[in-house]
Amino acid sequence: MSEVAPDRPNGGPSVRTIAAVPTLSDLGQLPKRLVLGRPVRSDRAGESLLPKHLALPIFASDPLSSVAYATQEILIFLTLAGTSFLFLTPWLAALVVVLLAVVVLSYRQVVHAYPSGGGDYEVAMKNHGQFAGLVVASALLVDYVLTVAVSVSSGTDNIISAFPELAEHRVAIAVGLVGLLVAVNLRGVRESGKTFAIPTYAFIACILVMIGTGLIRELFTDGDVVAESAGYAIQPEPGYEQVTGLALIFFVLRAFASGCTALTGVEAIANGVPAFRPPKSRNAATTLALMGGIAATMFAGVTAMALLADVKYVENACDLVGFPCEDQPQRTVIAQVAAATFGGADSLGFYLVQAATALVLILAANTAFNGFPLLGSVLAQDRFMPRQLHTRGDKLVYSNGILLLAGFAILLLVVFDADSTKLIQMYIVGVFTSFSIGQWGMVRHWNRELRTETEPAARGRMQRSRVINAVGGTLTSVVLLIVVVTKFAGGAWIVIAAMPVIFLLMRAINRHYSHVASQLVPDSDARTKPSKVHAVVLVSKVHKPTLRALAFARATRPDVLTALTVNVDDADTRALQQDWERYDIPLPLTVLESPFREITRPVLDFVKDIRRSSPRELVVVFVPQYVVGHWWENLLHNQSALRLRTRLQFLPGVMITSVPWQLESSLGQEGGNGGGPAPGDLRRGLTSEAEQTPYG
Repeated sequence: MSEVAPDRPNGGPSVRTIAAVPTLSDLGQLPKRLVLGRPVRSDRAGESLLPKHLALPIFASDPLSSVAYATQEILIFLTLAGTSFLFLTPWLAALVVVLLAVVVLSYRQVVHAYPSGGGDYEVAMKNHGQFAGLVVASALLVDYVLTVAVSVSSGTDNIISAFPELAEHRVAIAVGLVGLLVAVNLRGVRESGKTFAIPTYAFIACILVMIGTGLIRELFTDGDVVAESAGYAIQPEPGYEQVTGLALIFFVLRAFASGCTALTGVEAIANGVPAFRPPKSRNAATTLALMGGIAATMFAGVTAMALLADVKYVENACDLVGFPCEDQPQRTVIAQVAAATFGGADSLGFYLVQAATALVLILAANTAFNGFPLLGSVLAQDRFMPRQLHTRGDKLVYSNGILLLAGFAILLLVVFDADSTKLIQMYIVGVFTSFSIGQWGMVRHWNRELRTETEPAARGRMQRSRVINAVGGTLTSVVLLIVVVTKFAGGAWIVIAAMPVIFLLMRAINRHYSHVASQLVPDSDARTKPSKVHAVVLVSKVHKPTLRALAFARATRPDVLTALTVNVDDADTRALQQDWERYDIPLPLTVLESPFREITRPVLDFVKDIRRSSPRELVVVFVPQYVVGHWWENLLHNQSALRLRTRLQFLPGVMITSVPWQLESSLGQEGGNGGGPAPGDLRRGLTSEAEQTPYG
C-alpha cells in the first residue's frame, strides 16, 4: 500500500510504499485459505456463471447417478415375493422412463417462464399463493437433505462392494465423504463444477460402455453375461408367498414407486437457472434435455442388463438361498452387472465401473449442495428463512446454506447407519410434492397468459406448454399418491411429519421479520431530539481505562456527567475514594450501596431513576473494557462489563458505549496495524517518540 507524506520543503508531496506485514490474524486465516482458497471479489460474480458442459455435471449428477440404484430398488420389492414377479421389471422401468420424459418436458416450460431460479417454489408462490409456496419449499428442503444422505450412503455401498472389508466403517466413510463435499463446494460453484465434471462424464462413459459390451456379448457372441447371483434361489418374505388381488396391485405400485427414485434431482436445473451463462433459459432447457436423454438411456440399459444377467438382489441378503450372507455383504446390482460383463469381480472393467459409480453417487449430492443454498437464499430474501442464508461467503457461494445442509445430512447418516435402503424409504415424497404443485401452478400460469395474449403463434406455444404441464401434473400427482400410500409405514411418515414442522417454522420466521419491520418504520418520535444528555461513566478503579473513559465522556460534552461506582466491599470503596482525591479528578464520585454485593442491579436502578425523572433525557453509559489477544484472557476479564451491557441494552433511551483499552497481548491482532507501533504504545513506554511519529 502507499501513503502521501507531508509536503517537502521544496514543494510537492512525496509518496512512499509501505510493505504489508503479515499479522497474527492473517496466520489465523491460513487453514481457511488452504481449504477455500483466496476470497473472490463481489464484482467478479459473473465469472462464476456456468457453461452447459459444466452445468450438466453440477445440476444433473443426481438424476444421472440414480441409475446406480433405481433398478436395484425395483428388484428389491419385486423379490420380496421370490422370483415370480421379476417379469414385471421391464414394464415398470418403461413407465419410469415415460414419467422421466414428461417431467423433463414440463420443467423445460418452467425454466423459460421463470428463469429467476425459484423453480417450483416461485411457480407455486406466484400461482397458488403463500401456503402452496411454503409447502413446496418445505418439501424441497427435506428432499435436498435426503438427496445428500441417499447419494452418499449408496456411494458407500458401491465402495464396500469393491472392498467388502470396509463394511464395518460404513458410517465413518459416509460422514467423511460429506465433509469432503462441503470443502469442495465452499471453494465455489465454478471450481466444484470442474471437480465434478470428470467423474460424472467418466460414469456416463463407463455405464454406456458396460451396456454396449454386455449387449454385444449377449446378442452377438457365445459369451453369455451371467451375474454371480443368477444361480441363487430367493426365499420369499413371510406373507408374500401368495400375492393376489388388491395386494398384488399394492405390491406392484410399491415397486414402481421405488423405481421413481430415478427422477430425483430433475428440478435442480430449474432452481439453478441463474448460475447458467446467458442465454440462461435456453442453456438450462438444453441441459435438461441432455440430462433426460442420458439418464433414460442409462436406466433402461442397466435394467436390461440386470435382466439378461439374471441378477438377484434382495433386501435381506440371507433370503438368497445358499448365499453366505454372514461372511460377506451382497454386491449392488450395478456391481453384479459390471462383474458379469467384464469377466469377474477382479477385472479392470469392474473396478473402473465401481470407482466411477461410487464417485458419481458421492458427487450427486452436489445437486443438493447447489439447490439447497440457492433455495435457502430465495427463502431468506422473502423473509421465510434467516437472513444469514442470503449471505455469500468468500468464494461467492452461500456458505451458511452449505453448512446447514451438511449438518442435517450427517445427522441422518448417523441415525440410519448410512443404510441406503432405509433412507430411500423416506425419499421422493418431497420431490413429487414439489413436482405436482409446481406443474399445476404452471397450468394456472398459462391460463393467465392466454387471457391476455392475442398473437396466434404465441397462443399456440402456450397451449402446447399448458398441455405438457397438465399431463405432468396429472402423472406426478398420481405417483405422489402412490408413494405416500405405499411408503408411509416404511419411513415416508417421517418426511410427512417433518414438512409441516418446517412449514410452521418458516411462517414463524416471516411473522417475526414482518413484526420487526413494522416496528422500525420511521415516525415523528424517531426524529425527536433528547432534551439533554446524561453521561454515566462506570468506575471500578482509578486506572488508565477509567481515565480514558472519563476523557471520552467529557469530549462528548454531555449536559450531565456522573462517575459511578458500586460499593460491594467497604475497604475497596474507601481505597477508590482516596485514589480519586489523590489524582485530583475534577468530578465527584457517586457511590451506590449494594448490601447484597450485586453490581448490575444497582446500576440498572440508577439509570432507570434518571429515565423515570426525565423520560426525554438520553442516558449514555460509558463502560471501560480490556481488549485482550487470547480467548482465555476473556474468561479472566470483562465479565462484569458483559453482564452490564447485556442488561442495559433492554432499557429504552439508553446508549452503551464501550471504551476499549488494548492490553499488550492484543498487539498485532485483528484491528492492529500490522505489527507496527499501536495506539497507546507511547503512553505505555513501549516505543520511543521517534518510532511513534509516522514519518520519522
